[in-house]
Amino acid sequence: MAKFMSISSATSIPRTSSTPSPLPLRPLSAAFHSKVGLRWRVKCMTSPDTKPDTQVPASSPPPSSSSPASPGLSSYSWSAALGGLGFVETAYLTYLKLTNSTAFCPLGGGIVGDAGGCADILGSDYSLVFGVPLPLLGMASYGFVAALALQLSKNSLPFGFGASDSRTLLLGATTSLAATSGYLLYILTTQFPGQSCPYCLFSAFISFSLFLITVKELGWQETQKVLGLQLCIASLVIASLRFSYGAPLPFTPRQPEINLEYIPTEITTPSAPFTISLAKHLRSIGARMYGAFWCSHCIEQKEMFGEEAAKLLNYVECFPDGLNKNTKMALECVAADIKGFPTWVINGEVLNGELTLSELAQKSGFELSDNGSSSVTLMD
Repeated sequence: MAKFMSISSATSIPRTSSTPSPLPLRPLSAAFHSKVGLRWRVKCMTSPDTKPDTQVPASSPPPSSSSPASPGLSSYSWSAALGGLGFVETAYLTYLKLTNSTAFCPLGGGIVGDAGGCADILGSDYSLVFGVPLPLLGMASYGFVAALALQLSKNSLPFGFGASDSRTLLLGATTSLAATSGYLLYILTTQFPGQSCPYCLFSAFISFSLFLITVKELGWQETQKVLGLQLCIASLVIASLRFSYGAPLPFTPRQPEINLEYIPTEITTPSAPFTISLAKHLRSIGARMYGAFWCSHCIEQKEMFGEEAAKLLNYVECFPDGLNKNTKMALECVAADIKGFPTWVINGEVLNGELTLSELAQKSGFELSDNGSSSVTLMD
């Protein structure tokens, strides 16, 4: 290195007597180095033919790999959210069904018997499938779809399922929901014309939305591959519903609605002194008989008293406006929580069904003396 530095830094090589003087090395060396250095710098920086090894084209794949994943995540997230809404709705309807409560229907009334009330639809025979409440089956289906879609959105599949199998399973579940909703909409329009059911329509909207989102995410080509499976699932669902309801398509027209006008009950049998005294006693202690004009047992109960004594009874008619699908029971009967007819309320005790005269006398504390006159013995 010292020798090299000596040569490059010297201005000339010393002369000797035996050799001619050479050309100065420094200018040639400097010129050579400057030209070569310039040429290499130009070549490294400006040559279009050279592709440096330092370029890293691997920066582009990460964006391309992440961008296609976001639509899938978004679609499955929507499916999970819609499935959750369906689960909440059907859980509420299941609770009402199991507790025999009335649904709140903001669009169509919430009282059974009201014209167009959704409570009539939710409480009809179509709300049971093989004896199982239909909302309970819907709650299980929506819960399964929501859980599976949530797992797909996180790329964390349970039980070792692959992504392809999980997507196919999700498609089958949403197909069954859409088929069920379509069939129930057919029943709604044919069996309940002119009536509204917001819960039914909302559930159908969720089912169809889940099906369309799943098909879009899976792709048309992949959906075509399992088209036969979808048709089998839809056919099985509709056949099961038809068999459960026991009515082949097309449905037969509904039976005529009951429409009875109120007719006062006429009692023609004569009254005995005992029945007259018993009727007066029942009236004096505030005993009440709740009945309906169309109830045969109520008529037979009055026949026991006879025409004169029946008029003395404190009788409450629960359907004074007649009987049809729009009829509401009289408020007095509703307040007394009447479940059947006839119903007696004697000294605070509720007695259901038709009673004999001796039972009425015993429950009310009424006794007949030996001389034919009545006496009263109060019962504890």
